[in-house]
Amino acid sequence: MDWGTILLAFHSLLVLAFVVRILLRDDLSPPARLAWFIVLNLVPYFGSAIYFLFGEIDIGRRLKKRHEEVFGEIRARASAFMGVPADTDRLIEPLYRPAFRYAASINGFHAVPGNAAELMADGDETRARLVADIDAATEQVHVLYYIWLRDNTGTDIAEALIRAARRGVTCRAMADGLGSRAMIRSALWKRMGEAGVQLAVALSFRNVLRVFLTSRIDLRNHRKITVIDGRITYCGSRNSADPEFLVKAKYAPWVDIMLRFTGPVVAQNQLLFASDWMQATGESLDGIMLRAEPVTGGFPAQVMGVGPTERRGATPQLFSNLIACADRSLTISTPYFVPDATLMDALCAAAYRGVAVTLIFPEKNDSWIVAAVSHSYYHRLLDAGCRIHEFKDGLLHAKTLTIDGRITVVGSSNLDLRSFDLNYENNILLQDETVTRAVIERQQDYIARSVPVRLPDVLTWPWHRRIWNNVVATIGPLL
Repeated sequence: MDWGTILLAFHSLLVLAFVVRILLRDDLSPPARLAWFIVLNLVPYFGSAIYFLFGEIDIGRRLKKRHEEVFGEIRARASAFMGVPADTDRLIEPLYRPAFRYAASINGFHAVPGNAAELMADGDETRARLVADIDAATEQVHVLYYIWLRDNTGTDIAEALIRAARRGVTCRAMADGLGSRAMIRSALWKRMGEAGVQLAVALSFRNVLRVFLTSRIDLRNHRKITVIDGRITYCGSRNSADPEFLVKAKYAPWVDIMLRFTGPVVAQNQLLFASDWMQATGESLDGIMLRAEPVTGGFPAQVMGVGPTERRGATPQLFSNLIACADRSLTISTPYFVPDATLMDALCAAAYRGVAVTLIFPEKNDSWIVAAVSHSYYHRLLDAGCRIHEFKDGLLHAKTLTIDGRITVVGSSNLDLRSFDLNYENNILLQDETVTRAVIERQQDYIARSVPVRLPDVLTWPWHRRIWNNVVATIGPLL
């Protein structure tokens, strides 16, 4: 047998093995299977390597088992802070109950009453209020960031934690192993530990070989959580970084949104932080402060956390439920728009039934792949009656959703496949006219700083641009 025959046999067996593996998977959508078949046939060796490294969303049996243990302990010891199903019917208007019920089905957090929230004006106010709250802390401070830079914001928060730890406050700080890799290796991180701040790394790269063999290197903790004394929590899209975002400065400023919450929803965010802390450190729930202090006249809200250890498709199904609840208006801002079929159908259906659907994306995206995929959907969205605006004053990084002037979602989730399946994300879903009005005003500010995209404009795009967008979108399920 000559080498040519051996090589052909190896080539055929390699492609066949991966094709059979793909066909055996019940969790893949037909478009994802087709995309993998195309890649494996066009570039079989490269495609096989990519599938081995990134083809399956598997965080590993050890971490899955630990996740089940962590949430088992949380439900056994802290269920009183997670809310009860009956409160959804009591607190939430009938039109929106299906979405709140679906959110509760993901990891057990139900709507709780008595919450209040303030919308931060900008990055400077967010940093000032965060530092002030940490400086006023007397018992515990917990922070978790996907990206933690050593710029003004990142340094100020680190220094505030150092001051708090030195005066006896229990401080726990956690950062993602990839997004915050420079901070984790820095002298500032070391100084935090020396001052008494307890440190942990989410999805660490300490054993890179095991990550490659048992999981995926791009499964990340994308959450942004701050909890202070069990009474205050911040939720939104801002990392521990300045708007100038030095790691990608040419797209600056990065425009984010943050809300400062008080009330029982704080305990839910505390439990979500605790789940990540327990997973990374092996510790128990002991020592994690939980309070439920309702605000008089406050609104109902609940936390929603997703990730590769939760069920597949939870995020697009949640947003599709929310979109289906919209009666009059729906406005969404997101920097990364790579929807699946469920989400696209929900958006178009809402527009067809007369809901005023408005989508706000950045004009210039830091990911050319995401930009191309997003643009491939413009024709269909505009044809259905959706309105699209492209923000031109920097990179719009705010992830917001408002419905009918009543419902708001803020947090870390983008409308892309990474947030749907690969990243740990955190969001807060709430029902309140005052807070929603404030978020809508912020969305209107984004629109005022945007350029509208109209169907005639899209129809005049040159043929090579349309082909490029659609080619990239074809492999969108693999991104």
